[in-house]
Amino acid sequence: MAGAIASRMSFSSLKRKQPKTFTVRIVTMDAEMEFNCEVLDHDVSKEEPVTFHFLAKFYPENAEEELVQEITQHLFFLQVKKQILDEKIYCPPEASVLLASYAVQAKYGDYDPSVHKRGFLAQEELLPKRVINLYQMTPEMWEERITAWYAEHRGRARDEAEMEYLKIAQDLEMYGVNYFAIRNKKGTELLLGVDALGLHIYDPENRLTPKISFPWNEIRNISYSDKEFTIKPLDKKIDVFKFNSSKLRVNKLILQLCIGNHDLFMRRRKADSLEVQQMKAQAREEKARKQMERQRLAREKQMREEAERTRDELERRLLQMKEEATMANEALMRSEETADLLAEKAQITEEEAKLLAQKAAEAEQEMQRIKATAIRTEEEKRLMEQKVLEAEVLALKMAEESERRAKEADQLKQDLQEAREAERRAKQKLLEITTKPTYPPMNPIPAPLPPDMPSFNLIGDSLSFDFKDTDMKRLSMEIEKEKVEYMEKSKHLQEQLNELKTEIEALKLKERETALDILHNENSDRGGTSSKHNTIKKLTLQSAKSRVAFFEEL
Repeated sequence: MAGAIASRMSFSSLKRKQPKTFTVRIVTMDAEMEFNCEVLDHDVSKEEPVTFHFLAKFYPENAEEELVQEITQHLFFLQVKKQILDEKIYCPPEASVLLASYAVQAKYGDYDPSVHKRGFLAQEELLPKRVINLYQMTPEMWEERITAWYAEHRGRARDEAEMEYLKIAQDLEMYGVNYFAIRNKKGTELLLGVDALGLHIYDPENRLTPKISFPWNEIRNISYSDKEFTIKPLDKKIDVFKFNSSKLRVNKLILQLCIGNHDLFMRRRKADSLEVQQMKAQAREEKARKQMERQRLAREKQMREEAERTRDELERRLLQMKEEATMANEALMRSEETADLLAEKAQITEEEAKLLAQKAAEAEQEMQRIKATAIRTEEEKRLMEQKVLEAEVLALKMAEESERRAKEADQLKQDLQEAREAERRAKQKLLEITTKPTYPPMNPIPAPLPPDMPSFNLIGDSLSFDFKDTDMKRLSMEIEKEKVEYMEKSKHLQEQLNELKTEIEALKLKERETALDILHNENSDRGGTSSKHNTIKKLTLQSAKSRVAFFEEL
């Protein structure tokens, strides 16, 4: 990627109405260049304003290893993302959803249900139109599936999410391939693909899988004369193979791409220069610093959340204690009212018992008086006996009622005693609640960070960072652990992609499938979803001589 991405650009047009030249200043990861370009030498629109796009010309084989600076990675991520959305790079539907989730993570950060509510992706362009038109799915259904993936990326920073995006995108069949229409000796129309791994020959109807491939390490020389392009293999015993392009300008472009990609191919397989080693070391230190900073922020966030939870728990307990105190007061008031009512009822019952006892005594006296007054005649005697009997029955009833009232009075006295005991217990509980401390003892203040942790000192725009051996060893162990976890997640990721593919397969509109969709499905049915590098590796296992012969027979 040396010199491939412009990280800072400035333009100055000399004339507004009739622009003839423009000055471009590009600062790259290798050098700083300034040059003048003649506008009339290029196919530039005559309308104003004129928009220039600075794109990577040579694609990395391994984005994670070769994209050193974060700004380079970000700009390249934007380029690859646009090519996928513009369908210049074919991407299967299920992989498109996964890539969209990483793009959302890079833009919005961690998923938060309270912030990222339904419809927050309505204005975002995240999927190729081909994928959207291929299924009977509403934007809300696509957003639901993207958000489900997005929620699983919690904890990834922007640069990490962008790198995950690129690691998936670099395995797509059309990633980094420049296609050119050519003809072999027999005049057969073919496509020449030039990328970071070598030259590939495609059928015009199939840009996904090359028929043959020629890696850069087997090519000795490349040249052209007029429209005829010549490639000489490294093995001098093998005949050169030639093809014709449509224009001389196309041959110049093919030659530039071949020279640049071949040079980078060989450079990648050599030891890094001192300058590149220094850049990578600086990038590693910067990555480690950011990781330590993210860990510090994560710890602070965790402590803040714990403090908020403790505060909420204290408020909840305080509210609960207030409710208990209110209930105790209410119970005390009810106990006092009940005690007063029972006392009043006991007094009334006692008075009624006394009154009944008095009436019973009066009835007894009346009975004695009646007995003393003897009636001489039998009729009077019979009547007297009847009255005596009635008086005895009445006296017996009065005695039973008096006894019942007496027992009821005793029961009321017992209830009154119990009510007063309950009142005493309620007062005691209220006293305990009001005298209990309102806030429980707080957790001890977290101990300060150990002295061997790295410290951050911000002075103006400068930032100093001191690494210790223990920090670097620990960081190395964490990186190795992340690699192992990534390998374990790869299988899970493929299973999720297959699950998503199966889930949306029922909503697919077969009649809207493009030729690339059909080819991709056929390739998947024949040999599974092997990576681009594995496919090309299989094609290059055949000898260079047989590949030349096959190319000429096409």
